[in-house]
Amino acid sequence: MRVAILQMEGTNCEEESYIALKESGFAPEYVHINHLQPGMLENYDMLFIPGGFSAGDYVRAGAIFAARLKAKVWKDIVKFVESEKPIIGICNGFQVLIELGLLPGTDGISEVPEAALAVNESNRFECRWTYLKKISDTLFSVNAPDHITLPVAHAEGRFIAPEKVIEAIEEQKQVVFRYDSPEGIVRYPWNPNGSINNIAAVVNSYGNVFGMMPHPERAFFWYQHPDWTRKNREWGDGHYIFSSILRHLHDAKHS
Repeated sequence: MRVAILQMEGTNCEEESYIALKESGFAPEYVHINHLQPGMLENYDMLFIPGGFSAGDYVRAGAIFAARLKAKVWKDIVKFVESEKPIIGICNGFQVLIELGLLPGTDGISEVPEAALAVNESNRFECRWTYLKKISDTLFSVNAPDHITLPVAHAEGRFIAPEKVIEAIEEQKQVVFRYDSPEGIVRYPWNPNGSINNIAAVVNSYGNVFGMMPHPERAFFWYQHPDWTRKNREWGDGHYIFSSILRHLHDAKHS
């Protein structure tokens, strides 16, 4: 299962992503955006856009990375989506997918962004653990339990969109995870950025493009959790995301 981890200046979660993918059973490869050529992407089973601060988050977070992808391999990305191969974007990668018009993708691929990941309501960089509630079973979440904990680290993670887009996302069950709390009362800091409807992760209407602000690759191993000495875990909660994708790709290959 070949995975292209897309890189450019400023991305900084490649190594954690590579290790998580490798340990899950994938065959990950670093692919710098400068080396992308038309036709290259069809050699991969999945695209992974990691977190970081691509191009220094100038203009808007993810905007320059998205613009360069559109200029170099946009037709290939469209073909990748339409062939139902999975694409995953974490944090800055989620921002890139929003800028590309691949997410939320309420009616397929949009020519312009349908939503935005705006500056956090706190107007500060938020680096903390979040408590997430699984809302829907997708190829990215089917192995996950009802609640998981993952860390966030972003300054622009507030999911916002016009009311009609939010309604479509909810009606089409495109919300995959929401920010939650053990008491069920969700306000700052449980929702660390002020996202509408506590949205933490969404999938497109096709079901194969997924973006989330929390970092599963930073909670892949049990010892990466802050309660690792108190709670018995075989894996970290981020493992559920990677194992879900591998299960889907394996089933697709042998169907």
